[in-house]
Amino acid sequence: MRQLEAPAAAAATQRVVSVDALRGFNIFWILGADAVIWSLNEMLRDKGPVPSAVGGFLNTQMTHVAWDGFRFYDFIFPLFIFVTGVAIVLSLPQLVEREGKAQAYARVFRRALILYGLGLIFYGGISRHWGDIRLVGVLQRIALCYLCASLLFLNFRARGIVVALAVLLAGYWALMTFVPVPGIGAGSFARDANLADWIDANYLPGWKWEVTRDPEGLLSTLPAIGTCLIGVLAGLLLADPRLQGRQKSLLLIAAGIPMIAAGYLWGLQFPIVKVIWTSSFVLVAGGYSLILLGVWHQIIDVWGYRRWAVMFIWLGANAITLYFINNVTADQFAIRFAGSTVSTFELFATRFAGGDLAALLDRAITPNTGTFVVRMLGLTFAILLARFLYRRKIFLRV
Repeated sequence: MRQLEAPAAAAATQRVVSVDALRGFNIFWILGADAVIWSLNEMLRDKGPVPSAVGGFLNTQMTHVAWDGFRFYDFIFPLFIFVTGVAIVLSLPQLVEREGKAQAYARVFRRALILYGLGLIFYGGISRHWGDIRLVGVLQRIALCYLCASLLFLNFRARGIVVALAVLLAGYWALMTFVPVPGIGAGSFARDANLADWIDANYLPGWKWEVTRDPEGLLSTLPAIGTCLIGVLAGLLLADPRLQGRQKSLLLIAAGIPMIAAGYLWGLQFPIVKVIWTSSFVLVAGGYSLILLGVWHQIIDVWGYRRWAVMFIWLGANAITLYFINNVTADQFAIRFAGSTVSTFELFATRFAGGDLAALLDRAITPNTGTFVVRMLGLTFAILLARFLYRRKIFLRV
């Protein structure tokens, strides 16, 4: 995200449309495309070997691994943080040039604080007792990654950022590998038996998403900052005036391939685990992010093929706003303990295609067709709202 949202008046020379589109592609899945895939899998189940296999494969990619491993669904959140890092480079220099470095610092701190506050509200705010407030979460992690990556970008050149990235990943690995966990020992990366989970269980106050630990916990925020720094480095490459567009695309792809290989190799000793955001996970997700950005940059910004990505550009222009709207009306506490996954747009869609109509579709076509239609309609409403805001140049920013 450029400064956490797409600014309405970014300079034309600084605008990289592929970054907007990639942000929108990311939020597309969060707004309900994932649930559409889940419903499609239910519709295709027991419909023959090929449809069942296709539905099963797509459904598997739209679920998190139980612990270690990597699927597409594990890629969504780190991709968002990566794009945040790219956007830092494309927005902060303009702010420094226009208002000075002191104002840039003030703006960074203010935006991080607001985004963190939105994260608290997102999970219920102070509507419950203090012990039930979730102090960490998706928006809070984005806020912390944005803050730390922005401060590093404002004070260091590319070499310094590379050093900071290396220190974060190697330091996290060293802590997780060599610091003994009471009652367990050192070098354990198993669920509930590693240093990150132990710190959350003993020192993270408030409501934890996994009862005793949190996937956006305290220690694992350090390598998550590394994910954002990979985005900063990608942004520095995109902003380099010495390189032609095609060169930038190729360099991004070329950097991503060995990063993925290094991540899987490191994963042999330090497993690829999203829940504790291991250093190997950072490299694998960062490598895929670099490749995806390189491909999209080549197609959209170099070759100029943009029409196919217009929907994603709409979504990316107000990503945080749409994310907040889609989830803030849902009871996050109930989601954790009752398993409800109904989002705002899906809930609104049931007013048009739910109830007896959904049941009729289930009988007339195949079971779960009604749910599929409702979720498709909910996703369509989200896209239409994004289009409305974009067409009227309404960019709600923090």
